[in-house]
Amino acid sequence: MNKIIIETWGDFACFSRPESKVERLTYPVMTPSAARGILSAIYSKPPEFYWQICRIEVLNPIKYLSFKRNEVINSKIGRNLKPILVEDTKESGAEHRTQRQTVVLKDVRYRITAKIIPRKDYKGTVEQLYNQAVRRIQNGKCFFQPSMGMREFVCYYSEPTEMEPIKENMDLGIMLYDVFDLHKYEVTPKAEPFVSLFHAKLENGILEVPPYDSELVLKPEGGK
Repeated sequence: MNKIIIETWGDFACFSRPESKVERLTYPVMTPSAARGILSAIYSKPPEFYWQICRIEVLNPIKYLSFKRNEVINSKIGRNLKPILVEDTKESGAEHRTQRQTVVLKDVRYRITAKIIPRKDYKGTVEQLYNQAVRRIQNGKCFFQPSMGMREFVCYYSEPTEMEPIKENMDLGIMLYDVFDLHKYEVTPKAEPFVSLFHAKLENGILEVPPYDSELVLKPEGGK
């Protein structure tokens, strides 16, 4: 019992490329960061452990869809934000909104394999953490609704099935690994980004993810 395996699916997914600053362009495959976000929504105790993604299997064919979305800019979503109106006036709040082209994946399904990495100061046993994670997955519990890259794209999950990955090979190039330092878990007023990358290859529908501390994971200067 040294790994957790779950199956996830959804109608749409968008795993945005960091180099795309204006338009939302998705990677062809779920990123380790998005997979960690799903597992953290189900079970998370940052002072005790962090999730290490080991493998992502693509179970449905890769299909794209393009459309425009309304996004909020230069403002935080709150009660005082007015609905979108046709006229472009300051009174309508239109200066806080923009339309952006979005390229997403549709009808996605993945199998995620991950490990629980306990912190150095954790006093309990690893088995306790795994047992709690398994119970929450089996009972369909989560702290908040998991998503497929973006909050509006709902993610569903269950225990794994015997479904085979797609038979497709693809060099995905440099892919986003995570946007935070997994070794830092302190709660601060504003989280500091810590972008890490790795060279991703899809082989027979399987994306093998190196450990976070591996030399294969590229981190900012000064990062471990």
